[in-house]
Amino acid sequence: MRWGSGVELPAHDQDFYALKNVPHGQLRELFFHSKSTESQRRAFVYTPPGYDHDPDKRYPVLYLQHGWGENEYGWGTQGCAGLIMDNLIAEGKIRPFIIVMTYGMTNDTRMGGLRNFSIEPFETVLVKELVPYIDANFRTLSDQPNRAMAGLSMGGMETKSITMRNPGTFSHIGLFSGGSIGPDDISDMAAFKEKNKIVFVSYGSRELGGSREGARRGGDPKANVAALKEAGVNGIFYESPKTAHEWLSWRRSLREFAPLLFNN
Repeated sequence: MRWGSGVELPAHDQDFYALKNVPHGQLRELFFHSKSTESQRRAFVYTPPGYDHDPDKRYPVLYLQHGWGENEYGWGTQGCAGLIMDNLIAEGKIRPFIIVMTYGMTNDTRMGGLRNFSIEPFETVLVKELVPYIDANFRTLSDQPNRAMAGLSMGGMETKSITMRNPGTFSHIGLFSGGSIGPDDISDMAAFKEKNKIVFVSYGSRELGGSREGARRGGDPKANVAALKEAGVNGIFYESPKTAHEWLSWRRSLREFAPLLFNN
């Protein structure tokens, strides 16, 4: 929500988000009109390598949200989302897809005041305005099986709320250090299993443990995912080794999540 400084520490496994001599996609900046907020809003759209070369090819879409205190620049800059995608595509590990990243707030909530944030206006922006705009202006596969949503921290909490309320819009769910989903969160398990392809939950290993952290996560995320699997949901839990609430946890989470998407 405001500019700040960051320090990048080299990681032993940084090769998966390194800039390499492989085909690269594009990170495109766009502005779209939001009638509900009476404003022009920005989004960044990652299109995979070769997007402009085949005018008949269409792609699935992942809507990827940032965390509290960040904005729509987060995933494309600190998150290295485009480089992660380029490398996975070059290695043949994923089906190419589009990523859409936009600002996840609609009101002026001060730092430290997340409790005052209401998600409903942003839900309207995303589901009713941005999704139709992307489908109208990019070559998307615009049906529910080919649309996913994920986010880190606050963006994970947004993802949970929005996907659970819009099962006809999203079919893949990713929560990175942002709560979890358990059977008690699902009112109609049969319908959820029919509509949803995957629930992916991840945390840094140093985030896990402690009653305060457990309360913030809505319980034990690993146990929640295990309970989902028992109920017949395709639930996957990933623990990033020796990381905390930080970008390396979330870069690794995207690396693990992306190959699971849109595999019919």
